[in-house]
Amino acid sequence: MEPEPRSRYNRKQKGAAAEQAAAQYLASCGYHIRERNWRCRTGELDIVAELDAGLVFVEVRSRAGNPLPGTPEESVDARKIRQVRQSAEVYLHQHRLADRRVSFDVVTVQLHEDLNVVRLHHIREAF
Repeated sequence: MEPEPRSRYNRKQKGAAAEQAAAQYLASCGYHIRERNWRCRTGELDIVAELDAGLVFVEVRSRAGNPLPGTPEESVDARKIRQVRQSAEVYLHQHRLADRRVSFDVVTVQLHEDLNVVRLHHIREAF
């Protein structure tokens, strides 16, 4: 059996393509993108957006090329949820936004080997 050919894109490029697709999708749905890839000591927030009067913290998960075992949705585990919530708390504190309504969404993106979007799924208020 021959080994799978290596992808011409690295993990960072695949993640950036998925995050770009998610941001474009969210903007087309009326979200205002405030931040992308916001980092603090506790971790990273992929997308921070506003919708209506609330803030939405969006975790973007992706798969590219041959699907790995499990779905992108299944990769949002308890550890990831905890990390996103902790980072969101830091964001709210640093930006003095503690009084804002907050929600946490997940956008999953299945990419073709050439980084074109095969499927995008938005889960509102995922956790």
